[in-house]
Amino acid sequence: MKTILERLYLGETLTRDEAYQTLTRITSGQVPEVQVAALLSIYRMRAITTQELLGFRQSLLEAALPVDLSAYGAVDVVGTGGDGKNTFNISTCACFVIAGAGYHVAKHGNGGASSVSGASTVLTQHGVKFTNDETLLRRSIEKCGVAYLHAPMFHPALAAVGPLRRTLGVKTFFNLLGPLVNPCKPAAQLLGVANLEQLRLYREVLSQIGKPFCVVTSLDGYDEISLTTDFKLATRNGENLFRPDEVGMPISDFAKLQAGATASDAAKLFDHVLEGTATSSQSNTVIVNAAFAIRLLAPEKSIAQCVEEARESLESGAARERFECFIALNS
Repeated sequence: MKTILERLYLGETLTRDEAYQTLTRITSGQVPEVQVAALLSIYRMRAITTQELLGFRQSLLEAALPVDLSAYGAVDVVGTGGDGKNTFNISTCACFVIAGAGYHVAKHGNGGASSVSGASTVLTQHGVKFTNDETLLRRSIEKCGVAYLHAPMFHPALAAVGPLRRTLGVKTFFNLLGPLVNPCKPAAQLLGVANLEQLRLYREVLSQIGKPFCVVTSLDGYDEISLTTDFKLATRNGENLFRPDEVGMPISDFAKLQAGATASDAAKLFDHVLEGTATSSQSNTVIVNAAFAIRLLAPEKSIAQCVEEARESLESGAARERFECFIALNS
C-alpha cells in the first residue's frame, strides 16, 4: 500500500487491476486506517479515472452478496445524490410508474445523503422491511414489478470503511460507486448525476460495462430530469441536449420539487404523486424520468410513446397499485 500511495502522490493513476487489488485489501481489513484515509484524500484532490472506478467497482461487486434477478430484464433507476437540491423521491416514485406500465425494476438504494429522504428512507416511512433473501426479492418483482435492494444488506465489505467514512465526513469515491454496484447487475440503468463531469465519467464507465444505459443531468444541477431547465442525456452513442418542450413537458417549478423539512413530509409528497393529487410539476418530473427508463427496455418506442405509457400508468392508478402491492408484500 505504501508503494501505491507514493505513486499516487506523484500524480500517477492506477490500472483497473491495481484499483481492484487495492480496494480488496482495504475492505478485507489488510490496510491500516491512516493509509486508507490518505488514499481517500488523494481522490478528493483529483478526479478518479475510468479504469480506477471500474477496478473499485469490480472489487465491491465480487464481495457483495449475490442475487440473481436476470430472468426479469429489470432496469435500475438511481441518482447519485449529493446535488444539494433536497428533492422528493423522484427516482423511487418513477420505479412504480415503470412497474405500472408493465416493466420490471430492480432498484438499489440507501438512505439520504444530502436530502431528508433517500430511497430507503421513504420506503421505511411506509413500513417496508428490507431483505436480502433472493426468494423474497423474486416474489416482489414477480408480483409487484419492483424489487428493492437496500445497499447495506448486500455489501458487507463496506463495513470495514464505514467508521472512517463517517469520521471523515466528506464525499469519497465510495459515493461514486453506489450507483454502479447493484448486486443483481440489472439489464439496464437510468442514472442521474448532478453535473456534466460526472455524466461523462459514468458514460465512459457504463459503456465499458456493456449494458443499455442512460445518464441524465439537468443543467441547473439536479441529479435527475427535473424539467426546471434543459437537460442532457448520455448514452453509448453520445450526448444529447433536450428542452422540456421537446419531450412534451412544460417547465417545472423547482419549489414544487422540494421534499420538505422532514422524511414524513417527503413521504406525503411521494404519496400525493401516486394518488394523483400532486402538482403537475411533481407528476411530470416523475413521468419523464420513468419514460426514459422505459425506453431503455423498449428502445423501439419513441420517447413520446414512453411518456404516454408512463402517464397512463400514473393516471390510471396502475402505479399506485404496484406500490400498494409492494408495501403489502414487503412490510
